Amino acid sequence: MNLDRVMFAFAGTMVLLSAALAYFVSPAWLLLTAFVGLNMLQASFTGFCPAAKLFSRFGIKAGCAFK
Repeated sequence: MNLDRVMFAFAGTMVLLSAALAYFVSPAWLLLTAFVGLNMLQASFTGFCPAAKLFSRFGIKAGCAFK
């Protein structure tokens, strides 16, 4: 699995988790959804993603998006 797929899986998991927390716990968890979305948007323009840097330190090989 390359870094691109790991990032898609991580972002999707965070969105689903925050949606579930917003439904079952508090609507304030939707702020996490907004944060993930904004981070994905800025990464598409700048190419910088803090989570991608962290995962690359764990030895996950870069895909075409994060070379």
